[in-house]
Amino acid sequence: MASTIETAAMRRALELAALGPFGPNPRVGCVLLAEDGTVLAEGFHRGAGTPHAEADALSHAGDRARGATAVVTLEPCNHTGRTGPCAVRLVEAGVRRVVFAQPDPNPLAAGGAATLRAAGIEVEAGLLDGESRELNRAWSRAIELQRPVVTWKLATTLDGRSAAADGTSRWVSSAASRRDTHRLRAQCDTMLVGTNTIAVDDPLLTVRDADDRPLGPQPLRAVMGLRELPDAARVFNDDAETVRLLTRDPREALDELWRRERRHVFLEGGPTLAAAFVAAGLVDEIVVYVAPMFLGAGRNAVADLGITTIADALRPQVRDITVLEPDAKDGSCEQPNVRLTLVPTQEGN
Repeated sequence: MASTIETAAMRRALELAALGPFGPNPRVGCVLLAEDGTVLAEGFHRGAGTPHAEADALSHAGDRARGATAVVTLEPCNHTGRTGPCAVRLVEAGVRRVVFAQPDPNPLAAGGAATLRAAGIEVEAGLLDGESRELNRAWSRAIELQRPVVTWKLATTLDGRSAAADGTSRWVSSAASRRDTHRLRAQCDTMLVGTNTIAVDDPLLTVRDADDRPLGPQPLRAVMGLRELPDAARVFNDDAETVRLLTRDPREALDELWRRERRHVFLEGGPTLAAAFVAAGLVDEIVVYVAPMFLGAGRNAVADLGITTIADALRPQVRDITVLEPDAKDGSCEQPNVRLTLVPTQEGN
């Protein structure tokens, strides 16, 4: 049974883990405790190719790690990739006890707990497991699916329009919604659109702050489709890496992104691309920004899904409803938008 001191250490380890980047690896934190419960060292994983959280903490503790308790947010890995197995590092360091939250869902890395127990180390599993799973929710799901998780984002009017009849769409959502979109972009490792979106809207597809400046590490920009695009398109600038996916098949696109170690795709393409992913069962989460306006005509938020009767309607489950209030600086004409977060009832695999 984990102690109150270990529980507090796990909460701190979760805070440390959250400092790590979103990417091909889970975000992991580690706290090393002395036998009297004081903190010896802390560590977290800073991205692919860098020391894992346990190795980071052990490097700060040195010989003091002997006899210590390692509190880790994820089961210590048991394989050699860019770095060595953390379970072996803990054994070699002479720790006495390991407490971890979430078992590693990756079959290539799992088994660390067994290695630790075989070496005579006490192991406690499952402490704050739910919090750890939430921290790495998209990564864990991607490992289970063996493909990137797809979050489809769309902005729509009350009558389901994503653009006016003349094609204008910039102000369908509010400034508060657009800022919230950049927050969600930053939690993904890939932005995905179709060639038509590039040709028509010429987006940057980057994470930016309230003053429209690039903010932090940028997701990969992926453009799928066979259409030729001008070299001058803004998506090909130096603000972030861009890759062309020469296919119209959603599954082929995700397979290529998986090979590139991408785990969470933010789908911001137009209605045709969105419909293709929905029809293929490859949308895992839907984020909808609803603006309080009617257009009566214009581009639909999603293209034809082949549904002809109400009985066949797609009915995703609502996970969250949030009202996004405008800031004073947005101007008096701004109205609150609603963000709906939904989960399809039948997830792709």
